[in-house]
Amino acid sequence: MFGGVLSVPVNNPHLRKSGSKLVITNLGENDLKSASMFLSTIAKLRTPVFLQSLKVAIYIGGLYVCGKIGWESVMKMGIDTRELFFYETFLYYNPLLLITMMVWLWGVNLWVFSRSGVDYAAIFYLGPDHLSHKEIWKCARWMTTIILTSMTAYLYLYSHGDVSLAASQPVVLYFSAVIILIIPFDIFYMSSRYYLLWTIWRILFPVQTVTFSDFFLADILTSMSKVLSDLERSVCRMVHRQVATVAWFEADSVCGSHSAAIPLVLVLPYLFRLFQCIRQYKDSKDVANIWNAGKYLTAVPVIFLSALKYFINQDTWTYSIQPAWILFGLANTFFSFFWDVLRDWDLSVFTRIFKFTKPNLCSHLLCGRRWVYVWVIGSNLVLRWTWTYKLSAHLRNNYITVFIITALEIYRRFQWAFFRIENVWNKINNPKRTTHQSNPLSLQNDNNSEQEKLLGHSHSLGV
Repeated sequence: MFGGVLSVPVNNPHLRKSGSKLVITNLGENDLKSASMFLSTIAKLRTPVFLQSLKVAIYIGGLYVCGKIGWESVMKMGIDTRELFFYETFLYYNPLLLITMMVWLWGVNLWVFSRSGVDYAAIFYLGPDHLSHKEIWKCARWMTTIILTSMTAYLYLYSHGDVSLAASQPVVLYFSAVIILIIPFDIFYMSSRYYLLWTIWRILFPVQTVTFSDFFLADILTSMSKVLSDLERSVCRMVHRQVATVAWFEADSVCGSHSAAIPLVLVLPYLFRLFQCIRQYKDSKDVANIWNAGKYLTAVPVIFLSALKYFINQDTWTYSIQPAWILFGLANTFFSFFWDVLRDWDLSVFTRIFKFTKPNLCSHLLCGRRWVYVWVIGSNLVLRWTWTYKLSAHLRNNYITVFIITALEIYRRFQWAFFRIENVWNKINNPKRTTHQSNPLSLQNDNNSEQEKLLGHSHSLGV
């Protein structure tokens, strides 16, 4: 109906033959509609929103396939061995999944900071090319994909009888993670990886001036002490070639429940923070650091008294050890809670919860929303106690409960980070309001030359 002459470029890839001749066509109304729909589809394919939605759909579809295959593999096992088989799998992959969860949430932290004007890069001494929240989320997506794929392969191979190949899955995954972290090539965000490794090194050997990033990461490690303990058990099994076997579940072996390495690894993050507090006191002579060290010191008997349950009889534990364990647990819980609110968040005995008449007292992140502070303080108290209860020995093999409690503790640390970093940022912008630290960036450390040295080192790493 609508005939006409269309001049088509010579290099059009949709032409069957190249040439400069005019193409004469007689298009009908239906043909025009079809062509219009086709061109519209091509245009949509090129839009970022469509491509992003397609990526999300593929990603969710992949997670669904992994979940379906994994669940069918678990159900394929006999009822008698299914739970032990699931626990075996859970032991290797749950610490990596919890670390991935922390990476996802840290990306959320950075996203909120970037939108609220909090310059976290200045607080952590990060260079201009530091990782943004988008890059953190990209890392988290890859971590989630690789871990779940490895776990699905382990479940499938193990349930179908290929035990030796299944046993190699967690070994390859752990080995690859270490290689990616330390590989000395300018790939996978090398400067940021080395900044992380350098900070961990300073935590392990706190003989230098303690910076904000040092104790901030060390505080996060205290929340992930159970994750570190499970990593130790997993690596122990790999070293002793006990992967893909459930015979040891109740055995008293070097990697079992009676291992002395379990309470040792659990307590190490608290000892690192304890040594950092002592170093901060040495530099600043501020007695508050001694009180802070006492907070971490109260966690040590909670862990070791709990471990005694595996080495003494039940009556001795119930009547002699358990009361002391409860006492130290309560002391650590309330000590840590009040320190979070009064010192880390600087809420001045809760007055900021109820007094928002002055704009400069409002939060940069959650300005004037009283219920947020009520929720954060209340949930912090509950989750502090839950985390202490998790250290109880009778929960050691109740892996689902411990996993949920550990995930909740990671969430508590995630919301703690908002107000901790915001508190430092407020002190930078309002130095007259600084009540506890004369220099919030160095956190009670007046050694300016050392800070400049650290800042120069951070920039030399390009982070």
